[in-house]
Amino acid sequence: MPLFADIVLPLAQPAYCFSVPEGAEGDALRVGDAVAVQFGPKNIYTGIVWRLHDERPNVKRLKPVGRRLYESPLLDERMRALWEWMADYYMCTLGEVMRMALPSLIKPQGGSAEEFSRDEYHLPVETYLQLSEPWNEQTLQAECDRIARRAPRRSEVLRQILQLHTQMPEGIPRRLVDCDSTQIAALRKAGYISTFSRERTLERDEERLFLLPTLTREQQRAADEIRSTQGVHLLRGVTGSGKTEVYMSLIGEVLARGGDVLMLVPEIALTSQLIERMERVFGSCVASYHSRITPQRRTATYLRLLHSSGGELVIGARSALFLPLRHLQLVVVDEEHDTSYKQSDTAPRYHGRDVAIVLASLYGASVVLGSATPSLESYANARWGKYGYSTLTERYGGAQPPRIIISDTMRSLRRGERRTHFNQVLVNSIAAALERGEQIMLFQNRRGFAPFVQCRGCGWTPRCPHCNVTLTEHRSSGRMECHYCGYTAAVPRSCPQCETADMKPMGFGTERAEEAIATLFPAARVARLDRDTTTSESAYRRIIRSFEAGETDILVGTQMITKGFDFGRVAVVGVLNADNLLYSPDFRASERAFALMTQVAGRAGRRQSEGVVIVQTSEPDNQVIGWVARGDYDAMARTELMDRHAFSYPPYARLVQLTLYSEDVQALRRATFALTERLREKFGRRVSGPVAPPIDRIRGEYILRLLLKIENGRSMARARELLREVLAQMQQQAEFKQIKVVIDVDPQ
Repeated sequence: MPLFADIVLPLAQPAYCFSVPEGAEGDALRVGDAVAVQFGPKNIYTGIVWRLHDERPNVKRLKPVGRRLYESPLLDERMRALWEWMADYYMCTLGEVMRMALPSLIKPQGGSAEEFSRDEYHLPVETYLQLSEPWNEQTLQAECDRIARRAPRRSEVLRQILQLHTQMPEGIPRRLVDCDSTQIAALRKAGYISTFSRERTLERDEERLFLLPTLTREQQRAADEIRSTQGVHLLRGVTGSGKTEVYMSLIGEVLARGGDVLMLVPEIALTSQLIERMERVFGSCVASYHSRITPQRRTATYLRLLHSSGGELVIGARSALFLPLRHLQLVVVDEEHDTSYKQSDTAPRYHGRDVAIVLASLYGASVVLGSATPSLESYANARWGKYGYSTLTERYGGAQPPRIIISDTMRSLRRGERRTHFNQVLVNSIAAALERGEQIMLFQNRRGFAPFVQCRGCGWTPRCPHCNVTLTEHRSSGRMECHYCGYTAAVPRSCPQCETADMKPMGFGTERAEEAIATLFPAARVARLDRDTTTSESAYRRIIRSFEAGETDILVGTQMITKGFDFGRVAVVGVLNADNLLYSPDFRASERAFALMTQVAGRAGRRQSEGVVIVQTSEPDNQVIGWVARGDYDAMARTELMDRHAFSYPPYARLVQLTLYSEDVQALRRATFALTERLREKFGRRVSGPVAPPIDRIRGEYILRLLLKIENGRSMARARELLREVLAQMQQQAEFKQIKVVIDVDPQ
């Protein structure tokens, strides 16, 4: 009977049907296998076998499935179920999920079979040593003694191999034997050993006894409550309360019984410090996975985990969700409130926290969500009894909470107490900390030197020709840059409009703050942590290690410095401009401003000495600033949840955002208003818009947005179904075909 295979390709397309050739190769094909297939006239793609069946589609000619690429299927049944859920919930194709979920080198493609083969990834091959027959340990010990006088070095190497053989009888990696190739050749020639090559494996500690931290009474209570929870548990702990120690206790138990653990962190910068800390406890069980490591390492990690027998601890960013952890028992989402868990730029536009919860349910694993400032969605789920809930109210090790000082920028200006971008109280605190040999962290939520430059004569400002946004000056490169499309231009020496040679940088970013603080404190060692200084994993590690070792006195950074770092010498934290956090046109603005300022404040005074946090703002009476000063998360949550309930925003409703793009602004308006009318026929007042976003043109395309609200208790699945129907109808219209529509479910 002919056999057919539905194959998912890494394209924004549905699965395509291919014929399965008769014979051994076809018979051995399994669901989840990666195969090479021809798609189009010449292109060869990696595809995933999604379904095997005998239902011939109504087409004249089917292309055959090519060879299988790996011995084992890349996806098991549960991971396929996760992909299908994501494609349905986030309204994208399985091909788009595949394109995002698998490492780039695991899915080669080429314009020809030769190109495809050249791009295929193969695990590194390594030489292994094995004792030759009929030698055994006893006879070889005697042989070592016999040759010790005439060939002492050879005898020593042979004893080394014997010792390793007891731990690795299946083969000893050549790299573990301390000798040169001549000794190996001589032992092989004498018949003591044989050599062979195979794909490199990772040696793991057989011992599952971990030196876990001792928990305080409060931490032990939280750990016990988490163990007793089925499903999801929210752990809310003040900054520095020792949430990581609770995680370690739970992780150690899972690893000891051979289970796998996935720990997600929001920022790649955070992984290096956390991984080093976890490796000190869990040794070779720890693996990292994120976009800053090389494609070769990501692919090798994925393929190694396919054959793992369990006991793995993977620490990574949201992409680690798609690794084949077949024995998954625990998922930890650290800093669960963080917006970095949301993928917004390409489909599927998923939220890592929410996908982690679905993944864990498929594997029957537990989930721990940790944060000092939980998202209001998670907090509400805990209040409603959907999640377990524990709190840690005291800092670990007896450390005191930091003292928070609100510094009025306008008052400082009037009194002449502002030095460049720093109020006098912050300058004095920095000076005192430096004198005591302590460290300082300064947070500014903008990178670059200045957000824009402006002509003092006529007010002209250089803008991006492709986006409706000013160009940011980067003094280190001597150029201006658009942070949306990447366009760059030289900083003009004079105004092209009035020819005045007086172009002034306006505002300040991290680069300018770094320069200013270095001028104020020339003896201090200053570093900067932002996207411009951390273009590789090694750059991250170098900056973090230098600060951790006390080789840097002052660290200036963007949001990267706010999350989860544990630096014992930090005594002063400065929030340089709280105002630009408060007035974002977003219903989550207050929640996010509170979380950011609270998180960065938590970096101060994490040991015995009291830390000081200075928040510079021109609105010291703003209620968000007051919540931060008092550390009053509950007041923030109560106020924000009342507002959300009144206006049907999450967590009381689900949102779907539709963003429409076109280079023709008139065609965009006509298409958007036509779509709005169709949607209102189905959803009524649940449709808001259309509106133009604050930046209404990016990469040459104009932008309009619609928002769909689905109240709790209404079927989100039915809403997505109706939305698909409307969009399919609109796509039949000729004018609508030139409009690009991006669907974002649960936008952040």
